[in-house]
Amino acid sequence: MGNFVAGKVVAVTGAGRGIGRAVALAAAAEGAKVVVNDFGVAVDGAAPSSEVAETVVKEIEAAGGTAVAVADDISTMAGGQRVVDTAVSAYGRLDGVVCVAGILRERMLFNMSEQEWDPVVATHLKGTFTVFRAASAVMRAQRSGTLIGFTSGNHQGSVSQANYSAAKGGIISLVRSAALGLHKYGVSANAVAPVARTRMSANVPMELTEIGEPEDVAALVVYLLSDRAREQRITGQVYTIAGPKIAVWAQPRELRAAYADGAWTPQRIADFLPGTVGTDPMPLLERVEAMERAARDGARPNA
Repeated sequence: MGNFVAGKVVAVTGAGRGIGRAVALAAAAEGAKVVVNDFGVAVDGAAPSSEVAETVVKEIEAAGGTAVAVADDISTMAGGQRVVDTAVSAYGRLDGVVCVAGILRERMLFNMSEQEWDPVVATHLKGTFTVFRAASAVMRAQRSGTLIGFTSGNHQGSVSQANYSAAKGGIISLVRSAALGLHKYGVSANAVAPVARTRMSANVPMELTEIGEPEDVAALVVYLLSDRAREQRITGQVYTIAGPKIAVWAQPRELRAAYADGAWTPQRIADFLPGTVGTDPMPLLERVEAMERAARDGARPNA
């Protein structure tokens, strides 16, 4: 047992499997009391089971740690509140929340149904909000705490996961909003974009050249939950971790601007915009085109 987050109370959603489980186990191994939340569903969100969260609690306890299970659906306000309430009632406080829970329902945008859009956005984006909302009230009163949302490199866009990408982009903006709004209360907020071998990544239709294990991600999360990260003023950041690689994403900013002498018209914009303001190249578009060429040649594309 370590002591990197000794004495802290941490709630982890999606903690029954994969990265969430690794985060829960790592936090407990470093001294935290852990609330293990998992609705226990399949990758597509079906067939919930409370046994998934309880199994991880037993693993933590068997290793000498302390944990409690909550099998609620955090895509509901009541479910997110129950995760936080469980932490406070069991351990008297809440020092960190880590929102890992997510599902996938892949479909091309032009074929995507409401039933494929809503549950994915609800689990990822609303599920992060419900826990953040309930946790931030406790942390504001404590004048301390850490919020961690899970995003993805797919926030840049995706060929067949518009629902997932939209939710992951929303999580980044939610994290940045939390960082700005809660800073004066001593609360930090960050996002992690992992690349790791999980049951969700197993279905990626390409070879990932940079990928790690859930335990790599857990190490970064434990650091972000720690006093070391707070002392180093880590907030409002998006980090990728993929095996040995850690990267930080840029903050949104204007690239170029130009001003008209008089009112804009469509014709003036057409004459002016391409050469003066220009575009910001989209690297993923070039990658998608390369993948399409590889597929035509019968090769398995790399990413």
